[in-house]
Amino acid sequence: MKFARSSGVLLHPTSLPGPFGIGDLGQCAYDFADFLARSSQHIWQILPLGPTGYGDSPYQGLSAFAGNTLLISPEKLVADKFISKEDIASPPRFTADKVSYGKVIEYKRKLLREAFENFKKSPDVVKQTEFLAFSQKHQDWLDDYALFVALKDMHDGASWDQWEPRFARRKEEALEKATDELSDRVEAERFFQYLFFHQWAELRAYCNKKNVFLVGDMPIFVAYDSVDVWRNNNFFKLSREGSPTVVAGVPPDYFSATGQLWGNPLYNWESLKEDRFGWWIKRFRMALETVDVMRLDHFRGFAACWEIPAGETTARKGRWVHTPGRELFKALTRAFDPLPLIVEDLGVITPDVEQLRDDFEFPGMRILQMAFGSDACNIDLPHNYVPHSVVYTGSHDHDTVLGWFRSKAGAGSTRDAAQIEKEREHCLRYLRSEGKHINWDFIEAAFASVSCIAVVPLQDVLGLGSQARMNLPASQEGNWSWRFRSEMLTGQQSDKLAELTVLYGRNNPIM
Repeated sequence: MKFARSSGVLLHPTSLPGPFGIGDLGQCAYDFADFLARSSQHIWQILPLGPTGYGDSPYQGLSAFAGNTLLISPEKLVADKFISKEDIASPPRFTADKVSYGKVIEYKRKLLREAFENFKKSPDVVKQTEFLAFSQKHQDWLDDYALFVALKDMHDGASWDQWEPRFARRKEEALEKATDELSDRVEAERFFQYLFFHQWAELRAYCNKKNVFLVGDMPIFVAYDSVDVWRNNNFFKLSREGSPTVVAGVPPDYFSATGQLWGNPLYNWESLKEDRFGWWIKRFRMALETVDVMRLDHFRGFAACWEIPAGETTARKGRWVHTPGRELFKALTRAFDPLPLIVEDLGVITPDVEQLRDDFEFPGMRILQMAFGSDACNIDLPHNYVPHSVVYTGSHDHDTVLGWFRSKAGAGSTRDAAQIEKEREHCLRYLRSEGKHINWDFIEAAFASVSCIAVVPLQDVLGLGSQARMNLPASQEGNWSWRFRSEMLTGQQSDKLAELTVLYGRNNPIM
């Protein structure tokens, strides 16, 4: 699909400000949409919206279909009369700059449970009808997800493979009995999903009305501890006992000398093909009901995946295994016309990956931070861009521009001190910069490029350092928690973004 020359900002909703410990879909989200509109930005890019599990990573969700109920706005629950003002009058003292997930989960669960109890007693026929319609429309994934969460709670949060065998192996009689015995808990989970998608739909409509379009993010893989694997064992490479035989990752790279061991189960593509890729089509249909454009993560995995034997402690001992991405995308383009995709074609990119991308006319990505480590032929240098591409100053996996510019050996990448200094010098020469406002130099270079879309993480608009980094690949702690404060957004930043957008002809809706 061809996109108009446009620009926008990358910010996951968890990073929004607000008094409830985590960004949510309340007023601060609408204020951010207003900021984008004032700044002549037509794209709000986010990370995956699914419910997170261990590690709080949006790329390790409990479901490929459900929404993250931590994003439900308490203020909107009050406005919709699901809870009272008194219920949110005295929230715990949360840290403003970071998400303390454990504390937030405890607080939000209590509020959501109160909302559900009130809903059950409510005489509001309209809301009851809306909930029933939502439950029926999404029954195919919603019933299993609600039961999965209820059973997970019953087993004190343990991974599904640690449950009682009758539940782990999905014995029909056991599941029917559990659905009945846990009916209130199951119904509550359905209700929480209704709340999430109701609030999200309102926010999306508000954004679209202002010509701000939402770019979502779809991980190629799902977490092992997810309803998707629990429900569809045959779609994954698992042993008879249900454990992975091989897991996902990537070989040694920029971020880690031993590679990245993600641990996700790999797909049984033969089984998916026999299903005519029905699971993938349903996944895309749900995603495109939620956002306007989708970024597809780890696109190279649709040509070949790095298979690592289960039990390995690093990603070194993997091998590339062919995947039928071409057949999948033929099925998807038949199901969706157009198919509004951006593909993350980073990492070890071989000619077959490029051919797959180009044959389906998917725009790939360019990362400006990756541009200065070699010579003038580096594809991430703006003079080598092609119009049908998307440029980022950095992604959620990269340091902020300021953090990158100030980086030291051994912190956040595999580069040594000499490589870092060489890149810094190349960067300053290329951008004709003195480095004083390096974040804006990067933004201007991205906006000035021929790429049809330019996206900037909010951290780079704000000129923040490594303390604002969203994720450090191959690390286990401190990720996904950064938040900004509302006073950080100023009219000066908005004016600067708008000026560059107009100057370089990006003041166009993406679609």
